[in-house]
Amino acid sequence: MIQQVLAYGTVLIAVGYLVWKFLLPKSLFSKGKGNSHSCGSDNCGCN
Repeated sequence: MIQQVLAYGTVLIAVGYLVWKFLLPKSLFSKGKGNSHSCGSDNCGCN
């Protein structure tokens, strides 16, 4: 019983992390910073 709870909890945490990392849009967590041009004005792809 406790082993199943731990196994399902681990799976839920792993799936939640993958959704948060790869599927959620980045704009939800940007906190209004906007576009920062710290690497220059051209699109160098450094970030």
